[in-house]
Amino acid sequence: MRFKYMIPVLGRLLMATSPPSPVTSSVSSLMDSNCIGGSLRLSNLAQQLRLYKPPPSFDDDIEEQRIEESAGKVVSQVGIAESAAPITHPEKFKPKRAAVLVCLFEGDGGDLRVILTKRSSRLSTHSGEVSLPGGKAEEGDADDSETATREAQEEIGLDPSLVNVVTVLEPFLSKHLLRVVPVIGILTDKQAFKPMPNAAEVEAIFDAPLEMFIKDENRRSEEREWLEEKYLIHFFDYTTEDKKYMIWGLTAGILIRAASVVFQRPPAFLEQNPRFKVLRSLNGQTSLP
Repeated sequence: MRFKYMIPVLGRLLMATSPPSPVTSSVSSLMDSNCIGGSLRLSNLAQQLRLYKPPPSFDDDIEEQRIEESAGKVVSQVGIAESAAPITHPEKFKPKRAAVLVCLFEGDGGDLRVILTKRSSRLSTHSGEVSLPGGKAEEGDADDSETATREAQEEIGLDPSLVNVVTVLEPFLSKHLLRVVPVIGILTDKQAFKPMPNAAEVEAIFDAPLEMFIKDENRRSEEREWLEEKYLIHFFDYTTEDKKYMIWGLTAGILIRAASVVFQRPPAFLEQNPRFKVLRSLNGQTSLP
């Protein structure tokens, strides 16, 4: 099945879902619904991912805080796993919160693929960058799953009822230390999904093989340093039909982690995440280089 628009959009969406199972409250509203049919592989994957437990962020006894968000979107930035950046005084560190949807489906060849977007070139900031559907939390959002699926609906017309949320990954910190929670979901009904890109935000919708983010192909990296700690930013070049995309920074970091969890093996390259331990508080000037 192929979706065609006046702008480049999603090519193949051959997908099903998995049967329901008991879940935790953090992703409860979406994980138990919309589980009709599906391949055995996807059913097994859903069961596997529901057992995933992300590593703790900051200290085990620090309760995660939900912050009321202003309007905005999550874009590709320098990004690191929050567990790799323990904070000296977490009570003073109150980053804003966001969530992105890592929406997986089974491609024509049976491979697992992930839905990505290219931001509109008309946007004043981060125009033309590749990102996962998602954005900042709103006051009425029940949890990260609702944030991610609500934003996906606004950006690409993906009805939340079509997404079977199976787990959440550990939070990532964006360049400006926005706390971004990746939510992994499975697309349930290819016939029901009618992509409708929000032209004000999205220039293109496309998909890429998830496994590519743990392979050392079409990848390069750059070394950066912050707080006397060195880390790598990863860039993946991907071509589909006549379009070329570069996936990097926060989006690449999230997809490397998602692929590692899904395929249960580490990437074939050095990630080199930093171990920041001296950040004491967050202010308007605090950011990664």
